Amino acid sequence: MTDTIYAPATAAGRSAVAVVRISGPETAPAVRALAGRLPAPRRAALRTLAGAGGGEIDRALVLWFPGPDSYTGEDVAEFHVHGGTAVVGAVLVALDGLGLRLAEPGEFTRRAFENGKLDLAQAEGVADLIDAETDAQRRQALEQLGGRLSDVQARWSDALTEALAMLEAAVDFPDEEVPQDVAARARPVLEDLAAELEAAAADAERGERVRSGYRIALVGAPNAGKSTLLNVLARRDAAIVTATPGTTRDIIEVPMELAGYKVILADTAGLRDTSDEIEAEGVRRARAWAESADLRVWLADGMDPAATFEGAARDDIRLITKRDLGEHLADLRGEPFTTRSPNDVAWLERSLAERVVADLAGGEPPTATRLRHRELLTEAADRLRHALAQDERLELAAEDVRLAARALDRITGRIDPEQVLGRIFSTFCIGK
Repeated sequence: MTDTIYAPATAAGRSAVAVVRISGPETAPAVRALAGRLPAPRRAALRTLAGAGGGEIDRALVLWFPGPDSYTGEDVAEFHVHGGTAVVGAVLVALDGLGLRLAEPGEFTRRAFENGKLDLAQAEGVADLIDAETDAQRRQALEQLGGRLSDVQARWSDALTEALAMLEAAVDFPDEEVPQDVAARARPVLEDLAAELEAAAADAERGERVRSGYRIALVGAPNAGKSTLLNVLARRDAAIVTATPGTTRDIIEVPMELAGYKVILADTAGLRDTSDEIEAEGVRRARAWAESADLRVWLADGMDPAATFEGAARDDIRLITKRDLGEHLADLRGEPFTTRSPNDVAWLERSLAERVVADLAGGEPPTATRLRHRELLTEAADRLRHALAQDERLELAAEDVRLAARALDRITGRIDPEQVLGRIFSTFCIGK
């Protein structure tokens, strides 16, 4: 029997309504202690909450969800109280006085996982849905919470079980009445599955970028207009703009939304050779951030005859800046641009949005959405490729297939070690 936990399920601070949640075997006695009696299951009831000394705390809505038909699979209750900090604090003090324990981050959802209400991939979908800042993140999280990855993983596991049965039949009953080609029948199943796992692992990077944000780097020489452009696109003064070259020395990241997707736009230090130790470190960081970015926007000062796009890749966006200052002196291939022109800025925003959509939208939502998923899919695919290379060594091939199945089972948490579960659920907010 587990202990009974409680926590606020709404954000801290003043609000119209706050929710305090309880889960565990002592939930019903706790509700009776504060609210007098249990309401009907899954029906809100107005009750006066009282503390240990009988003093009134608040008039609140009380909801009662007897297990196993609850979020955690245990007895669960919620108090919907007025959202003042003093009210919420008094409820928490009263629950603590009853011997209940304040929940750890993610503990409600972990109990749901341990009681079979969610698998690990769906639990991660809960966390992603809470953290969703854009419509694309919300849609992706709902897909995962709805079991998209779990359903596909179950199909993969069934295919592996079928292939493993064929291999083990050939190993364990070589002289029995089993078809001579039973092991060969497993090969096309394993080949198709390995290819599907590799494709899902490759597509997982798209899911990761939807979750964490599509990274766009503003790159170019000092005074090319990077900081000015960042401020215009961010619609606020995020970066300092001066005529002094080398003003920006560190990465300035601005989260924003384009076409429903989260984007991280970064102003970087101007690229040039310098003897200044601090600026040189800024240039090194700028190059590293730009190299790892999903898209680079190169800016070159059109009034500088020595301006260059050296280092730009074919699919990078190239802007020749300061179009409003007169005829350009630089002989460059790129788009003449000025932040003083609303049309130029609107064109750039459309171009960036189109690139984001092209890179992230894809045909179907990604099956996997986290680095953990990608690593396990890659491990499973590698095991299957190794099994296919075993030729006549069927015992070794069968072991590789078993290891591939174990990797897939860890996606949904069937065999995840305790430390992995602890790390995953610790990223949740308290009360969820």
